[in-house]
Amino acid sequence: MGLEQKLGNMGVVTLKLEQAVNWSRTNAMWPMLFGLACCAIEMMASQASNYDLSRFGMELMRASPRQSDLMIVAGRVSRKMAPVLRRLYDQMPDPKWVISMGDCASCGGIFNNYAIVQGVDEVVPVDVYVAGCPPRPEALIHGIITLHEKVKGEKLVDWA
Repeated sequence: MGLEQKLGNMGVVTLKLEQAVNWSRTNAMWPMLFGLACCAIEMMASQASNYDLSRFGMELMRASPRQSDLMIVAGRVSRKMAPVLRRLYDQMPDPKWVISMGDCASCGGIFNNYAIVQGVDEVVPVDVYVAGCPPRPEALIHGIITLHEKVKGEKLVDWA
């Protein structure tokens, strides 16, 4: 005998608070524009009609860090850009997440020199890495789905 037989046709829905909060967070993530190189073109393509990120609640990319909770670092990060990246990350409201898109953002890529940061995780904490040079929009969408699964698994004690 399931819950439906016990309650009848009352239309009652049972749900944990953290499940409702995590569901709303995954379906209303607002990414911030932070395209630095060729990966940014693929990030823009993921917003186009062929891939349509709006089905995930990401209607448009925000230009202000105060209105976004997801930073997609797309491309190489120079040593001069690293403090700007950190300042933008600090201005984002909590909770906030970071996706490192492309080989240059993840590990420096082909740029093994003093001017390029060898991984954006030296500057900000990264939640999901998307591999490729440049990664296709499908790879970014897979990274976003991976981040959604991570957010859905968060507990109330993790938020404190």
